[in-house]
Amino acid sequence: MASLEELRATRLEKLEALRKFGMDPYPAKVPRTFCLADARKNFAEYEASAKPVSLAGRVMAIRGQGAILFLVLDDGKSTFQAVVKKDTLEVKLFDLLTQAVDIGDIVSVTGTFFTTKRGEQSILVTSWTMATKALLPLPEKWHGLVDPDEKLRKRYLDFIMEPELREIFKKKAKFWQVTRKFMEDEGFLEVETPTLELTTGGAEATPFMTHLNDYDMDVFLRISIGELWQKRLMAAGFSKTFEIGRAYRNEGTSPEHAQEFTNMEFYWSYADYKDGMELVTRLYRKIATEVFGTTKFTTRGHTFDLAEEWKLIDYAEEIKKQTGTDIHKDSDEDLRKKLVDLKVAYDGVNRERFIDTLWKYCRKNIAGPAFLVNHPTIVAPLSKSIPEDSKTVQMFQPIIAGSEIGKGYSELNDPMDQRMRFDAQRKLLERGDTEAMMPDWEFVEMLDHGMPPTCGFGFGERLFAFLAGKPLREVQLFPFVRPKK
Repeated sequence: MASLEELRATRLEKLEALRKFGMDPYPAKVPRTFCLADARKNFAEYEASAKPVSLAGRVMAIRGQGAILFLVLDDGKSTFQAVVKKDTLEVKLFDLLTQAVDIGDIVSVTGTFFTTKRGEQSILVTSWTMATKALLPLPEKWHGLVDPDEKLRKRYLDFIMEPELREIFKKKAKFWQVTRKFMEDEGFLEVETPTLELTTGGAEATPFMTHLNDYDMDVFLRISIGELWQKRLMAAGFSKTFEIGRAYRNEGTSPEHAQEFTNMEFYWSYADYKDGMELVTRLYRKIATEVFGTTKFTTRGHTFDLAEEWKLIDYAEEIKKQTGTDIHKDSDEDLRKKLVDLKVAYDGVNRERFIDTLWKYCRKNIAGPAFLVNHPTIVAPLSKSIPEDSKTVQMFQPIIAGSEIGKGYSELNDPMDQRMRFDAQRKLLERGDTEAMMPDWEFVEMLDHGMPPTCGFGFGERLFAFLAGKPLREVQLFPFVRPKK
């Protein structure tokens, strides 16, 4: 089998043959009457009238020999068959096509529509020109891109060889379109907030750092979609805002995690977490029905129906039910020993990490749909406490297929309470917890001026991945992939 270098050398010779003939292998524009999908729609009209048309697409197959060739063209919207006969095409153009056109090339063909004896809609070619000469071949259909990282690294080839994958991203575009329209119909204003920050508020994650040359200072890429900024807007008198944008977290890669991803966050003044749960239930059902045409899903070993009643799951009670551990009473050492007994790996050496890891062990057994509620205060530094129980907060997380798919709160607006919680997070940072939340003292100053009661919520493309039944990276067009050595 010839090497890629040898195949490229052969195609370079064909490229020179095109140029010697006087045909530009990379023209700025080629004849094209309509796309291949419209060619099928308009086929009967143009076949009856015998009007000449021009079509363009990538050559995906070449069949036949001698005086007749069959080319399958693909333009990303549809495929179409081009029939090339020596007696209907100038001899020099016919010979050039047989000598210089390879599978993978993009060509433009001109001719008239006709139906073959087998009933195939086709174009009988009377002229053709090269649109783009490909210097490397496409992967073999059955033995091509098999390495998962290579498929993601050369995503363009993956889409060419498996065009059905494109449908995932059409659905994903609709996923965000439905989300945006739902929020707008509910009276939310779409806003844009900074992606470069002095402190990365709104989540607990290790941030990426970069350097701002103009001010000669280090800044961070945001880890949330403007949580602390949108809450400033609540104080400023905006009543409902939302943002869809990119977030960046310097964390590991898994079927549910990536370093760069799209999230949506909304903030709603004079609403609490119970209002948020009602809105989110309707939003998730709307996305399911309009994007996927169903509310019933089977993914990651779980089956669930978003149209069913969403149960409320108590954070501490669920951990106690599954592990026998009381996260409010047991000591840090008891929590650590329980993780060891369960053979659960854990990061960090503080109580917050132990509790969070225990919950993550338990959540995998919950199919949902459900809302996780009554989180301990230690894991939610931006949420209001429950008045009757200061150890827990007014926080909610949608649970489906054993994972949290979103997070919302009755937002903390007591500046003194917020100052104490930020101080606790500061101490965690000083002890080496890179995921602890950075204190934002200017945000506390804003709270001193007064922010109305507010519900905030965020979710992201992880929801789409779960509903599509795919790992997160597979529903990202170009996820970050380790470079080849």
